[in-house]
Amino acid sequence: MKRTYIFLILTLLVIQSGFAQVDRSKFPEPGPAPEIQIGDAETFTLDNGLKVFVVENRKLPRVAFSLVLDRDPIQEGDKAGLSGFVGEMMTAGTESRPKDDLDEEVDFIGASLRAGSTSLFASSLKKHQDKILELMTDVLYNPTFPESELEKLKKQAITGLATSKDNPDAISGRVVAAVNYGKEHPYGETQTEATINNITVEDIRNYFETYFRPNIGYLAIVGDINKDEAEELVNKYFSDWEKAEVPTKNYDKPSRPEQNKVALVDRSASVQSVINITHPVEMHITNDDYLNTRVLNYILGGGSSSRLFMNLREDKGYTYGAYSTIGSDKLITNFSANASVRTEVTDSAVYEMMNEIRMIVEEGVTEEELESAKANLSGSFGRSLESPSTIANFAINTERYGLPADFYATYLQRLNDITVEDVNQAAKKYLNPEGLYITVVGNGSGIKDGLSQFGEIKMYNNMGDPAREVEMANEDITVEEIFEKYIEAIGGRENVEKVETAKITSSAEVQGMKLNLTSIHDEPNRQFAQSVEMMGNVASRTVIKDGKAKVTAMGQSQELNDEQFEAVKMSMFIFPELHYEEMGYTMEVDGVADVEGKDAYKVIIRNPTGSEIVNYYSVEDGLKLRNENPMAGDTTYEEYEEYEGVFFPTVSTMKSPQIPVPLKTVVESLEINTEISEADFN
Repeated sequence: MKRTYIFLILTLLVIQSGFAQVDRSKFPEPGPAPEIQIGDAETFTLDNGLKVFVVENRKLPRVAFSLVLDRDPIQEGDKAGLSGFVGEMMTAGTESRPKDDLDEEVDFIGASLRAGSTSLFASSLKKHQDKILELMTDVLYNPTFPESELEKLKKQAITGLATSKDNPDAISGRVVAAVNYGKEHPYGETQTEATINNITVEDIRNYFETYFRPNIGYLAIVGDINKDEAEELVNKYFSDWEKAEVPTKNYDKPSRPEQNKVALVDRSASVQSVINITHPVEMHITNDDYLNTRVLNYILGGGSSSRLFMNLREDKGYTYGAYSTIGSDKLITNFSANASVRTEVTDSAVYEMMNEIRMIVEEGVTEEELESAKANLSGSFGRSLESPSTIANFAINTERYGLPADFYATYLQRLNDITVEDVNQAAKKYLNPEGLYITVVGNGSGIKDGLSQFGEIKMYNNMGDPAREVEMANEDITVEEIFEKYIEAIGGRENVEKVETAKITSSAEVQGMKLNLTSIHDEPNRQFAQSVEMMGNVASRTVIKDGKAKVTAMGQSQELNDEQFEAVKMSMFIFPELHYEEMGYTMEVDGVADVEGKDAYKVIIRNPTGSEIVNYYSVEDGLKLRNENPMAGDTTYEEYEEYEGVFFPTVSTMKSPQIPVPLKTVVESLEINTEISEADFN
């Protein structure tokens, strides 16, 4: 206690005497950055060309083995998606160990074993290092690639693809790749159901035999092991791995657009717009400007204090976050500025984002921004050194990319030496405000006109392909005419208006579990009930009755408010097209769209609260093809069948934010004008 008082008194005396006075109007001059003493990875190379890096770390009795293959990017073409299966197929069983046995042996010793298209990783306690290497090399030398596993993986991939088709971020990623690199580039191609189904076991085996070769391999060993032990183990398990010539690939370099262009994906159910402003960039860790672009990006959009974040979130309140990236890749990469914003501020957000890009190029950065960026990047680098695997990665990168031997040791010194002028020159060199792709995924009818100010608009579909141009043959067609054609297509007004009640039982499957859905409509009394059962239990129930709606799920009931009720009340009608007008809805035709390869009239329907849904009706036969609802999701009607002179959709696919995968429902029974009771709506 006495020492504390003495320290405080001395401090006050120093302050009073003036020795502690500083000029607080400017940042203090930074001291020289130290050269980091990074522990060197010990290295050796096998006769087959496998390069090995060993980082000894005795903190825990564990050892990790990380194999990385350095191959050129591959264009997979009509088998796009192939490389995504390689790792799972490698670990699906070996000649002596079926998959279950392999997994059991790994689990028994508390180890990890996994593979990818250019990697193989294993880790275990030190006492099990021989066993895990035996399993690792069994996978490397003797994979069987079972057909049954490939079929399972293909089904999973197609399910995931179906989900991604309705995910705005996934759609945006495909469009960004397509405009930056082109579909004929390995970074721009997209897997489809067709390309996935084209992949065979023989394709997987050919890939494996071509690219899993030691002469393009780097093996990092990190943990409770020294070089001598590692050399003995690696020679024992990897010296028989045969080297072979690995093909190399060359691709044309994508170029920036000469002027700003807008790539728009119309997703009518969206209440937000996913914006990504981008163009290709040549940047790699070997580039002299690499560190300059790290600093530049941090200032523009690298975190919560960046210009984009402070403008769009803190100042304008358009979004939860706005960020940017400048990638790094030895082939080609891209610059990207991205944010998800409310539909009504889409064009304003794009303007602000483009303005920030333009300002950092034309006006440059400040000394204060530079010092803040350096401090944050230095801290990130320092924290990365806490992981022993980082040292191994540094050694591999140094060898793999031909970096100077002191590249990482002098990282902080070189970062500290960066000047405002260095960053400003990098901005002018690597950012092009007048040649940007402005990609947007959102409600086209609400944002298209506003986006036209930024450049020529080109429409894309959810797979990143240019949208099929559909001409509207009858530009004067009205909503009434579209609805009348639909009513005629499903049986004619006389037959349709006779339908007063309906009981529809459907089934669906979610991740192997069967769902049973029962819907009961009572149009004369404006009543509706829908139950969803799983494994014999009612999972949820919705009832519309007496002008109110109640939802029960998980034993809890909730009555919907007026706005929520407006969003669901049309469910009580079997054919809502007969009732939109009388219920106070407004409708408009918004052109013709492509729905699963069919031309369809797009009809926007607004309820009295202003919320929208969108229906699509076939130009050819009038049938309703799709419904898009911001709350419930999208439903695509795939098949119609006749019941007592009226056609009903009997197979449909629903995509909803509340459902992890697309839900395909099939009607099992449908009763028209059947007897129903009040008990059905309790």
